[in-house]
Amino acid sequence: MTLKTIEWKDNSVIMIDQTKLPNSLEYVTYTDYHDVAIAIRNLVVRGAPAIGVSGAFGLALAALQSSSETVDGLLSDLEMAKETLFETRPTAINLSWGLEEMYDYAIDCAQQGATISEIKEDLIIHAKQMAEDDVNINKKMGKNGAELFQNNDTIMTHCNAGALATVAYGTAL
Repeated sequence: MTLKTIEWKDNSVIMIDQTKLPNSLEYVTYTDYHDVAIAIRNLVVRGAPAIGVSGAFGLALAALQSSSETVDGLLSDLEMAKETLFETRPTAINLSWGLEEMYDYAIDCAQQGATISEIKEDLIIHAKQMAEDDVNINKKMGKNGAELFQNNDTIMTHCNAGALATVAYGTAL
């Protein structure tokens, strides 16, 4: 079983509280996108890929939190949530990517005539797929990169390239 830095479960975002490491391994659960924003700002979650998926999950929570009765109202709520989440780490490229990907996906669903409940459901599915894609992309990156090295080579990585920086696998494994 892979240790997941962040995951979606029962309409909640669960993440490792990285501020507690290495002394203890503690998980936090969020059902409000505002709390996800605070977690991003306070470095509970770290690493570009993990932050990007955190933003995507945060926007999925914002969709669930929306009490709007119109699709336009839902999109407006999502836009406000996107700005709130973005402001937590405005230089984090993956955060911007995750938020834009989710918001654009919501717009596409709306343009295709999806109902509010369908958009909400589709956003959750899309965010979960983004998390799964992160794991698969990083595994492929590691497999491809492994062919470039021999046993006992010394490899130096820059920035946070381990599993805690991603959803589960790491960019340099």
